[in-house]
Parts: sequence; C-alpha cells; structure tokens
Amino acid sequence: MALVFRAVMQFVGILLSLLGWVLSVITTYLPHWKNLNLDLNEMENWTMGLWQTCVIQEEVGMQCKDFDSFLALPAELRISRILMFMSNGLGFLGLLVSGFGLDCLRIGERQQDLKKRLLILGGILSWTAGIAGLVPVSWVAHVTVQEFWDETVPEIVPRWEFGEALFIGWFAGFSLLLGGCLLNWAACGTRAPLASGHYAVSEMQTQCSCLENGRADPKL
Repeated sequence: MALVFRAVMQFVGILLSLLGWVLSVITTYLPHWKNLNLDLNEMENWTMGLWQTCVIQEEVGMQCKDFDSFLALPAELRISRILMFMSNGLGFLGLLVSGFGLDCLRIGERQQDLKKRLLILGGILSWTAGIAGLVPVSWVAHVTVQEFWDETVPEIVPRWEFGEALFIGWFAGFSLLLGGCLLNWAACGTRAPLASGHYAVSEMQTQCSCLENGRADPKL
C-alpha cells in the first residue's frame, strides 16, 4: 500500500511540475500581462507583455510592436524577463532530474539511494522554479495596483489592469510549488522499494550464514 501511495505521489508531482512548466513558458511570451481599455474608444484595447505591446481593434485585429530597448523598460519588466527565464530553465531541469529518480524507471534500479537524491533534487528545482515564477507575476501585479490607485494621475487618464497572463502565471507558480513538494514528500516520506535483484541477494546471504552456523532452516 505504501509503495502504491509513493508511486501515485510521484506521478501527481511530476504531472503538476510539467503542467506548471508549460504554463510558465506560455506566460513568458503572452502579451497579456496588462490590459488597457479606452473609454473614448471601446473598440480598441491595448495589451502589454514582457516583449511587446499590442493593440486590438475589431476591424483590423491584433497588431503588436516589440520593445525597442531592454534598458528602457521599467524595472519590473526587466527583472521579470530574467526571472521567468530562470523559472523556465529550473522547471525543465527539475523535470529532467526527477524523471530519472522515478521508481517506474528501470534505469538505476539497484541504486535506490541515488534515485532518491535525484527525486529530492528535482523537487527542489521545481519548487525554486515556482518561486522564480511567482515573484515577477506578483511584482507586476503590485505595480499595476499602485499605478491604478495613484491619486496624482487624473481620473480621465486610462489605467492598466490585470491581464490574463498574470493569472496563468500564478497558477503555473503554485503548480510548480505543489509538484516539487509532492516529489520531496514521495522521496522522504515513504521508503523506497528494493530492486527485484536485491531480494535474491539478501536471501542468498541469509542462507549462506545459516549454513555456516550448521542450520539448514533459516527460521530456526
């Protein structure tokens, strides 16, 4: 029962980590981190991401323009680019490392201590990737809230609001966090199963020790 529970936790942990990594990559390149609706022209909407700004018009469709300079960007967008790249890289590395530590993988079946360390390392990498993904999304959301409620800006000036990418990024970060925690729990909370060859070796060693002591039955 414990082995089944361990296998289920590993499967759910790796699945959540994979889902979080895919959503993190999508969040990085989506141009919907911020949305701007113009009251004077309701048929025109603006969106902003880490790489470009887009305008959506009903007649023309979506037109996007990349940012000209990295250094000219606000601090939250510059740091968000770096942290999102870090989250994507750590998430992929965590999936790769923890994949080799799964019990269902026959590679290194007799090296259970190594597989346990790989599973723990993969969980830590996924957990770190979740933190690296939550920080930029939360930072951009915090700056958006501050600018929205800035009393020094006239009320007639349009203000940015939360975009869909922020919510996807939050979900991605929490998925990576939960997946990493489950992988570590599966590695540390339950005992790893012995390889099939270990049972035979253990049994042979027991029989040999019994024969040396002059006993034929190891249970006696």
